[in-house]
Formats: sequence, structure tokens, C-alpha cells
Amino acid sequence: MNTDTLAAAANVEKRGFLDVEIDPTLDLFAAIDRLKKEKNAVLLAHYYQEADIQDVADYIGDSLGLAQQAEKTTADMIVFAGVHFMAETAKILNPTKKVVIPDLRAGCSLSDSCPPPLFKKFKEAHPDHVVVSYINCSAGIKALSDVIVTSSNARVIVDSFPKDQKIIFAPDKNLGAYLNKVTGRDMLLWDGACMVHEIFSLEKIIGLKARHPKAKLISHPECEEPLLKISDFIGSTTGLLKFTQTDDAQEYIVATEAGILHQMMKASPHKTFIPAPPENNCACNDCPHMKLNTLEKTLPVYAV
Repeated sequence: MNTDTLAAAANVEKRGFLDVEIDPTLDLFAAIDRLKKEKNAVLLAHYYQEADIQDVADYIGDSLGLAQQAEKTTADMIVFAGVHFMAETAKILNPTKKVVIPDLRAGCSLSDSCPPPLFKKFKEAHPDHVVVSYINCSAGIKALSDVIVTSSNARVIVDSFPKDQKIIFAPDKNLGAYLNKVTGRDMLLWDGACMVHEIFSLEKIIGLKARHPKAKLISHPECEEPLLKISDFIGSTTGLLKFTQTDDAQEYIVATEAGILHQMMKASPHKTFIPAPPENNCACNDCPHMKLNTLEKTLPVYAV
């Protein structure tokens, strides 16, 4: 698929409803369920969304799962509670369907760290490299890539290339460094990162582990290497969730966006989940872009 086709396919509805007033007595859950039926719409929500959106969603998942559901859906309308590149991906997979997001300002620090014009020049400077890009990137970067991966399947796909094949990995340098370590590769890494996964405090986490000696530290591979080195388990968002369901431990320190704790607690209510502390003074670690979407903003998009 060429750049022009991708750009056209990624034309997500750009209508905002930030100033719409909603009756405070309205049952938003019931209203959204009713509108989904009337519009033949499906609500896809990322694990990092607020708990209320997760509870009303038709499907909850990580980047891979959401892309798969977007591809399978027969709905006329996709309401994507996530960030902009995720809605772009859904639109690429469903060019004839209407795709909307609750708050168009919901961007992504990782995606923004890799501007397509600059990456194009970077790619052109290394013509003997294939480009493997993490799905958490813009449609423009996808158009410049040879292969798109998720944190779930990246290792298998990178391993599938001949050992002498030179690779550029974009946009996440931390995920790329982790893949280099576990595959023995020496991929050329774009200098991009997710603000959520780089804000964790190694010092605070070490202190937390000392206070909770039986707790396992589980981390997303977008985290920085010093944190990954002391982790008991490293995996995608879905991988972390599944690990807590099958593992014998009763306590977990979770080093990824705090929204996933809602699903962890629902799946294993008898276990304790502690959000890994960031450098700031917040007790949790929320993505400010993901949390721009709210249940109140989710309702009006069905009027598009």
C-alpha cells in the first residue's frame, strides 16, 4: 500500500464534541448501548482507557487485538476509544466504514516522536535496511515500512529475517533494544519512546519491591532497560494480563499504563496489583492522551 492510499484510508472523522452538554442524570451506559444498536456501531477500547469505557466496550484489547477486531467487524461504524494512530489503523483496515474517536486530541507521544518526513530521510540514508515498525506509529510511518509488528509478535517476525539482513526498527528505541537483546540482532533504532513507559522511577520500584518481597515486577518492553533487567516477567499488555491470571504469585507490581489494572483486578479479584510508581508524585501512571477520552465524550460521537 503506497503513501497516498494509506493517507486516504487514515482519514478518521475529525469532528469534535468537547462543548456538548449532556444531561447529568442520563444513564450513559444505557444510552451508549442503545445508540450502538441504532447505528450498527461497535465500540473498541484499549486497555489503557478509563474503567467506565472498558466496561461499556464491545471489545477491549491491546494494539494487536484491537487491529484484529477492527478487521473482523461487520459494523457500519467503529467508535475507537484509544489514541489517534489506533483509529487510523482501524480505518486502514476498513476504508469504507466510518471511524470516529471520542476526543481527537488523543494523540501519542511515541507516534509523535517519529515524524514521517524526518524518518523518510533516515530511511533513505540506509537503503540496504528493511524497515520494521511497531504498530504504535502514524499512517505515514506505516507507509514507509516494510513490516508492521506489535509487542506480541515482534520477536517472531524479527527472527524470521535472515541473520545478515540489516534492519531499521522504529519508532520505539526501548522495544527495539529489548528485541536486539533477545534476538541477538543489531537493528538500527529510531530514537523514539513512549512518555508513559519512560517515566517509571527505578529507585522507587526497588523500594517498593523491598516493601513487597513476594510481589513480582511485570513490565512492558517499552520500558527502559534498567527496569526490564530487574523484572520477573516482560510482555505485551495482553501478555501481562494473561501472566497474572496463570501465575501463582498473589502480588504484582505493574510497570505499564495503569488502565490495565482494571482488567487484572476483574480477572483475579483475590490478587493484589500495585501500579509501578513514576518519577512524579502521582501514585499511578496514566497516559494523559488515552485519558482524554471519557464516557461523556464517547456518547456524542454516535451523532456523526
